[in-house]
Amino acid sequence: MRPRSAKALLTAAKTPAFLVSNPVNIRYLTGLSLSSGSVLVTPSRLTLFTDARYLEMAQKKAEKLITVSDSSLLPKALASIKECGVESEWITVEQFRKMKAKYKNTKFIHTPWILDEFRRSKDEDELRSFKKAQRITREMLRRVPALLRKPITEKELAWQLEVWAHELGADALSFPAIVGFGTNTSIPHHTPTTRKLVKGHIVQIDVGAKFGGYCADQSQVFFTGKPTAFQRHVYNTLLEAKDAAIAAIKPGVTNHTLDKVARTILAREGMEDYFSHALGHGVGLEIHEGFSLSAKAPQVKLLQNEIVTIEPGVYFPGKFGMRVEEEIIVL
Repeated sequence: MRPRSAKALLTAAKTPAFLVSNPVNIRYLTGLSLSSGSVLVTPSRLTLFTDARYLEMAQKKAEKLITVSDSSLLPKALASIKECGVESEWITVEQFRKMKAKYKNTKFIHTPWILDEFRRSKDEDELRSFKKAQRITREMLRRVPALLRKPITEKELAWQLEVWAHELGADALSFPAIVGFGTNTSIPHHTPTTRKLVKGHIVQIDVGAKFGGYCADQSQVFFTGKPTAFQRHVYNTLLEAKDAAIAAIKPGVTNHTLDKVARTILAREGMEDYFSHALGHGVGLEIHEGFSLSAKAPQVKLLQNEIVTIEPGVYFPGKFGMRVEEEIIVL
């Protein structure tokens, strides 16, 4: 949930001040998308420091809790701060070296993943933007079958998805669309090629629209001919695994538990060895944020109003693959 005060951020960082430099986290705090800037959190305020390109816009559009100042004034603000947390998961070693050299009176403390934890649980405005992105993505996928009745390449279909996203009001796609035909579907993150659709191909699409900065992420399988008995069995098993995992979602359930629910079903049908990625991930301002739904990741409990994807998939090299996915709000 969005921090409503500087105190909440400093309590989490355990430092008397905190410097935010990750552009995604700056957008989260200020509501602004900037290519240059930083937010200095002190006990009395959150101050956005940015340059002349953004000052006027920031002064008009920044969130109410944000004070806006010229970036040239950041050294003066830091001069009186003896200790300041920094996003050590984001800044490079070289950037950290330059900061220490430039601000000699300030001791910078490594404080990673502070905003990531706040970003996990979404507020009403964030959920509203996400739901719009989700609706746009569903409409994009609804339109796909009409294109599969005529000659088309993977690249052409991927481009059409992007065109539809903009026509439907999206900011952009959340990530480059994954479109695979036939044997290319066995590659989970296949990059679209000039391969032409042939009747009988399995078509795998993984795509998401972005609206108000928030990402959607959905995967569907399309059959352009009668699937074999084995293909139908794989598809139905994946749907069962997805639905079972979704049914188990609630605040407090762990990522390990959800992963086990889906994998148990795949293992029952002898398919677990072909499931080569996590069951899902958190999603929000970034397409992957928060944590991974995998037994290999650190164990984490889901939070209310967190958004996660559930996306079981199996891939048979050189033959075919399938993945079914939707995003779920934890309620």
